[in-house]
Amino acid sequence: MTLRSRPPATTLALSEIALFLDLDGTLTPLCASPDQVRPEPELTDLLRRAAAGLAGRVAVISGRTVASVDAIVECACTAVAGVHGLQRRTAAGVLEAVSPHPRVQSAADQMAAFARACPGLLVEHKEQSAALHYRGAPQAEPAVLEFVQRLAEAEALALQPGHMVMELRTPGPDKGAAVRAFLAEAPFRGRRPVYVGDDHTDESAFVAAVDAGGFGVLVGPERLSAAGWRLDDPSAVRSWIAAALDRGAVSLGDFARWAA
Repeated sequence: MTLRSRPPATTLALSEIALFLDLDGTLTPLCASPDQVRPEPELTDLLRRAAAGLAGRVAVISGRTVASVDAIVECACTAVAGVHGLQRRTAAGVLEAVSPHPRVQSAADQMAAFARACPGLLVEHKEQSAALHYRGAPQAEPAVLEFVQRLAEAEALALQPGHMVMELRTPGPDKGAAVRAFLAEAPFRGRRPVYVGDDHTDESAFVAAVDAGGFGVLVGPERLSAAGWRLDDPSAVRSWIAAALDRGAVSLGDFARWAA
């Protein structure tokens, strides 16, 4: 029986797994603006402890840039994928990045013009992508969706929906591709991936984890997902990581399970 075809055991020693973690909504609560998320000594210490306990087999997989992730977790993890996989720094510290699509800047400029007409909208330009956040103006959702979908077609950019955000990105790797790339390299190679995330952007990574013999953990309310397990919120995620490090193993009994 191959690694891929074996279902995850009830308990897995830390030596058997590689841990992949989304950031916003998973390790930290969602905020109205990405800039409102600040470093927390408790989180930094937990990630450093996890990196030591798993011999470096911990990676943060985020929609943020690698630089933004570093600022929030205070460089607690060397292995980081940013902009949903368009940026990736290996465990050896080598930074890889897809060249930005030439129309990303135009998309960001048009988003900014659109946002000026609706207070509460926020534009985030992330080199390889541009995102329009509407958490501060939820009533604008229908207009935002229509505008960004038209803009994606006009600028030939990939559409990336998320939690109250619509992003236009350079076509290229997604979070699932980032997980597979890490699994092909030391120290992740040969381990069962455990991916923890909250957003629809994490679905490709859940699939990659399951395909490699591991599993996904959805953070937040139940919804249709490739993750077979669930934790309630970022506080529960942190508590679970700490408990797993204390016992030296991951137990599936720590999670809620449902048939999605």
